[in-house]
Amino acid sequence: MEEAVQQSKKSIKNTKKEYIFATGKRKTAVARVRLYEKAKDGLMFGELAVKKGDIVVNGKLIADYFGGDVSKYLYTEPLRITNVAQNNYTFTIRVAGGGPAGQLQAVVVAIANALNKLDREKHRPILKKKGMLTRDARARQRRKVGMGGKARRKRQSPKR
Repeated sequence: MEEAVQQSKKSIKNTKKEYIFATGKRKTAVARVRLYEKAKDGLMFGELAVKKGDIVVNGKLIADYFGGDVSKYLYTEPLRITNVAQNNYTFTIRVAGGGPAGQLQAVVVAIANALNKLDREKHRPILKKKGMLTRDARARQRRKVGMGGKARRKRQSPKR
């Protein structure tokens, strides 16, 4: 009985993941990305069937989730500067928290981190030089006591 349990634990530990996992953060947004080198047929993400070359965010194609040309330029930039063909890989991304801009920036950092893990020697210098591996630590300043509900607002002093 115990041998069977140990065998199953060993087989679980020996299974190799078929994806590369990375995260990206910005403000309060957190993006978790899986980079598949070989996407299996029938790979589902939410209700959407994912095929090779797709980038899927929260069950939608990335073009539908982040509309506009500026957004497209931003999320394809890590692929462009490392000369990685989008058709060769599949990205599935879960992003939560923050607003649209913070989520987009978190996704960009997550994609850059996944590419860094894919081929560290080749991609890291390029991504590092462009600043894509650095987390932007700026966040909203907390509200202080006695400031009238704002972070930096002071009470108006009397004139005389």
